[in-house]
Amino acid sequence: MQKNMFAHMKSDLPSGIVVFLVALPLCLGIALASGAPFFSGMISGIIGGVVIGALSNSQLSVSGPAAGLAAVVMASITKLGAFETFLLAVFLAGIFQALLGLLKAGAIADYIPSSVIRGLLTAIGVIIILKQLPHAFGYDKDAEGEMAFLQVDGENTFSEIFKVIGRIDPGATLICLIALAILILWERPFMKKRFKLVPGGLVAVTVSVVLNEIFTRSGSSLAVTGSHLVNIPVPESASAFVSLFTLPDFSQFSNPQVYVVALTIAAVASIETLLCIEAVDKLDPEKRRTSTNRELMAQGAGNMLSGLVGGLPITSVIVRSSANLNAGAKTKLSAVIHGVLLLVCVVFIPSLLNKIPLAGLAAILLMTGYKLCSPSLFKKMFSAGKYQWVPFLVTVLAIVFTDLLVGVGIGLGVSVLALLYGNYKNSYFFHKEKYHDGETILIHLSEEVSFLNKASIKLTLEHLPEGSTVIIDAYDSQYIDHDVLELIRDFRDIQAPLKNISCKTVGFKEAYGIVNTDNVQSLKSYIPRYHSVIVGESNKHTSLTVN
Repeated sequence: MQKNMFAHMKSDLPSGIVVFLVALPLCLGIALASGAPFFSGMISGIIGGVVIGALSNSQLSVSGPAAGLAAVVMASITKLGAFETFLLAVFLAGIFQALLGLLKAGAIADYIPSSVIRGLLTAIGVIIILKQLPHAFGYDKDAEGEMAFLQVDGENTFSEIFKVIGRIDPGATLICLIALAILILWERPFMKKRFKLVPGGLVAVTVSVVLNEIFTRSGSSLAVTGSHLVNIPVPESASAFVSLFTLPDFSQFSNPQVYVVALTIAAVASIETLLCIEAVDKLDPEKRRTSTNRELMAQGAGNMLSGLVGGLPITSVIVRSSANLNAGAKTKLSAVIHGVLLLVCVVFIPSLLNKIPLAGLAAILLMTGYKLCSPSLFKKMFSAGKYQWVPFLVTVLAIVFTDLLVGVGIGLGVSVLALLYGNYKNSYFFHKEKYHDGETILIHLSEEVSFLNKASIKLTLEHLPEGSTVIIDAYDSQYIDHDVLELIRDFRDIQAPLKNISCKTVGFKEAYGIVNTDNVQSLKSYIPRYHSVIVGESNKHTSLTVN
């Protein structure tokens, strides 16, 4: 850990408490959705906080069992036939993840467009709100932590909300509304100033517990009981507590299905982690950058340990990370604190935790979800232009109506299509009727010219008017794709002479295989204000920049 890690204890301690409150029901709910023992979710939550929190250099992300892996876990346990065999696959997945980090595979995150990342964050916010609405009204049939549109119980996100009609629990609804009011009040500047060391989430949950205890002891019909409360295992003795841990079945090392499951978990967990890290880094007010390769190695170490002691697969989780950031965390100490609190409470006060109404926790998640998908974010993305808001909106809708990985895949596909379309449409800024014979036209190539620019450049060259002088300038280009170079050579040597076009090439490096017909000095004879033309200041000549 960093030497100055405790410098922000005033911010990180309250944040760690809020994340702990959010993570507690999610750990249990994801274990239930995965068809795994309840305690396995708590184990992975503790390891995700304490171990990965300490090893990672991400200051704000929080790791734990992931909803996106619930379906994979359930199918894998069924496929392997025993939970102990599945744990071996989790251990091996951790080894594979660590190897990915050593091989520098974390660089994949750098290729994810910001529009997709923002769409991911917004979609998670929408999903949190939609998934928590039933819990807010006391309808708790769907396990906490369920994030996929199609649920394991045959329902979907919207049908689950409609089922709340006629099943509203007055007590749970009242508790959620009061908790939500406290959280909104805590956001006000005068409350932040007076009670900045007291997290609003802790106050909301405490009030929820006290209020429900009053309902219960007074015999009120508003009392929330049973499945509407947190429900973690309560061991009666030290030996009973130890029995909650499960060891992997190492005798299955030769089972090829174990390696298939391990590779699947490693791939999915790594992708989810990289997506979360990239998203959280974008939200970080201090704009700190996480080493994605180190993160993969930290996640690998966490999953190896989780598999050894009976935990679920672990990833960096956006819901917890967002709650952490919104609570005002400054360093990764908050993630470690949340893991320590999970451990302490599971060991010493499980009975007290089981008094927390899920409706009170739903209020915290509703507030977190709203901050992720606030209307101002939609307004900002729409103002950025269609090449930003189209992939953004598609990503949001795709994730909400499928799941995280499928939705991100669709968003990436649309981003690529938008990029291709944008490069294709660039050529239509150039029309024959706007230019005349004998005119000098400058095509200034940008620093990076990839195959994505080929269609745009091709159509631009095809639209050049006959009898014109065309200068293709590559002085600023550090990289030009082979296909683009071939296109330029064919135009200069074959197509330009046929259209009586004088084609000049300048600034091409020797490695490009294109002989420069002119230099800067001779170029000035064609365009007296050479530098002005490039930045678009000249009205006499035309400058076309290909990006």
